[in-house]
Amino acid sequence: MGTFTYKTRVHGKVQSGEIEAEDEKDAIVKLRQKNIRPDKVAKKAGQSALFGPKKQKVTERDIVLFTRQFCTMVDAGLPLVQCLDILGRGAENKTFGAVVSQVKSNIEVGGNLSDSLRKHPKVFDALYCNLVEAGEVGGILDTILRRLAEYIEKAQALKKKVKGAMVYPAMIVTVAVGVVAFLMIFVIPAFAEMFSGGGAELPAPTKLVMDVSDLFRYKWYYMVITGVGSFFAIKKIYATEKGRLEIDRLLLKLPVAGPLVQKVSVAKFTRTLGTLLASGVPLIEGMDICGRTAGNKIVEIAVFNTIEAIKEGENISGPLSRENIFPPMVVQMIDVGENSGSLDTMLAKIADFYDEEVDTAVEALTSLLEPALMVFLGVIVGFIVVAMYLPIFKMGEGI
Repeated sequence: MGTFTYKTRVHGKVQSGEIEAEDEKDAIVKLRQKNIRPDKVAKKAGQSALFGPKKQKVTERDIVLFTRQFCTMVDAGLPLVQCLDILGRGAENKTFGAVVSQVKSNIEVGGNLSDSLRKHPKVFDALYCNLVEAGEVGGILDTILRRLAEYIEKAQALKKKVKGAMVYPAMIVTVAVGVVAFLMIFVIPAFAEMFSGGGAELPAPTKLVMDVSDLFRYKWYYMVITGVGSFFAIKKIYATEKGRLEIDRLLLKLPVAGPLVQKVSVAKFTRTLGTLLASGVPLIEGMDICGRTAGNKIVEIAVFNTIEAIKEGENISGPLSRENIFPPMVVQMIDVGENSGSLDTMLAKIADFYDEEVDTAVEALTSLLEPALMVFLGVIVGFIVVAMYLPIFKMGEGI
């Protein structure tokens, strides 16, 4: 999509404007759909005809805002095309606005809303499209959109909690790396120069620190290549089925962080399935969506194993109890929800409970990481200081 300028005549007066389109022909078609007969259409100055404008990333905030506004308009009785036209033109994110306009155009030529949304999987995921389809079929689109907005907001809040827990440790690690680099590049060379004229053999810790200092000063590119190479190697391994399975399994087994990953996975699974079931999506279809959006391969396998067991006539709680990822309390509450016919309500309660559990786990992780990182930094700096003063102590003993 790019921006095109156009000129047209209205009652003899020349008027100009802009429109988002794929090319000039597409721009002319869109203008004629709006009863505008352009005299001239051209690519907006300053834009590459090949690459077009830089695309903005569509965020969860954009989708939540769109869903909330869409819900209000539908509830007020406005036609879908009019709702989407207003939302597309008024979107702050121009990339997202263009997507909404394309959805509107598809509806205008006879498509329904859910199928039009499915044409943009990078913006509207399977969960979103299936819920919208359930709302269309059941005639409760406004209710579904409200649930969707609440779901996305709660999922976003859960992500923020986990990311927020990593901010302080990341800052400590950054400071630690900065301090060590400063010592290695500026402080250690001064000691090395002083020791070079002594003639005595240096202690092993001092030699080690001086070798690391030389690495920082003269062979830093080895460190950069190793770091970048390790990052891309892990990324490539994680992109494979087996690699992702092993890394996700390792994440769940980590001390302190492992239980947090498990609680986040359980909260996401129960929140997603509860929202889908409450909106009228069938259990098997809902479980399939949960599996594909789990974010952890171990959870995904557990969900798909459960689906196969349900197809063979079992209830949901039985196969879930055989998967180590789901705690016994969760399985018991799901069993109660099944037997009482209120599984969606029970899943929502489990999700709320585990949201609080994530808060507690995040606080525990932060409280443990802070002193651990400080001790680690102290040990590193302390080792460097002792290593540099060992030769001085030996010289004092000799004197």
